[in-house]
Amino acid sequence: STALGADNRSGAAALLSAAVTMLERKLPHPPATFAWLIQEEIGLIGAKNASLRDLGRPRLAFNYDSGQPANLIIAATGAYRIAIEVEGVASHAGVHPELGVNAITIASMAIAQLQKDGFLGTIHKGQRTGTSNVGMVQGGEATNVVTPHVSLRAEVRSHNPRFRKTILNRFNGAFERAAKSVRNELGQAGKVRFKSQLDYEAFRLGRREPCVVAAQRAVRSVLGKEPVLVAVDGGLDANWLTARGIPTVTIGAGQHGAHTVGETLNVTEFEQGCRIALRLATGTEND
Repeated sequence: STALGADNRSGAAALLSAAVTMLERKLPHPPATFAWLIQEEIGLIGAKNASLRDLGRPRLAFNYDSGQPANLIIAATGAYRIAIEVEGVASHAGVHPELGVNAITIASMAIAQLQKDGFLGTIHKGQRTGTSNVGMVQGGEATNVVTPHVSLRAEVRSHNPRFRKTILNRFNGAFERAAKSVRNELGQAGKVRFKSQLDYEAFRLGRREPCVVAAQRAVRSVLGKEPVLVAVDGGLDANWLTARGIPTVTIGAGQHGAHTVGETLNVTEFEQGCRIALRLATGTEND
């Protein structure tokens, strides 16, 4: 009953609006590359694998995503994606439950321990901060079987690479300890296969980075207000673009409530985002 997509159809539309307007009005402009990068939500795949030669190695780069156009995102978190396979021992849950090792029990104990230790959800350990989430749990086929296998998918995030690794290690340790602690009467314990991969590294641009300076000027010109430089806890195409040698500032196009059924598009902010995109692409006051 919903048709979501403000994140990030609005960003794609802002770029398209600038490109079409430049062509239709035959506006003069410096060399410009427009790119619509795919599969951002599942790991910034397009930004990670885009051909730098095709992009033209731009000196200034601007990404359209997330929120108000006056807020310029100059820093974003880094993240690991985690796949966890928990192996137990199958047994008849009514006749011989004592011979089973329940993989659901192992996963539950590990998750509960992470919650208790403050390493699930929002994480604050002194000056170090991060987030984590167990987003998928799959396992079990019948109530009369001690579940032998559970698959989980999780993530950990932090702007601090070392602390992000610490959170990752806490996840691994919690599942390993839970697996060893759940045994059947024969002494058999569970096992865990833990696999992680870096989805994207954190970044932070300096206030004097040319793309940041240009974006601030465009916001002042179009909106008549002072831009706000912000850091976010989400991942952006800018993470991989910056890591690959193209420092990139991110600008909003009016999308709010991303990843929920309450997602909305603020039309006024979207139109402002389009005007800022045109201003940046042409290097003029045209709107």
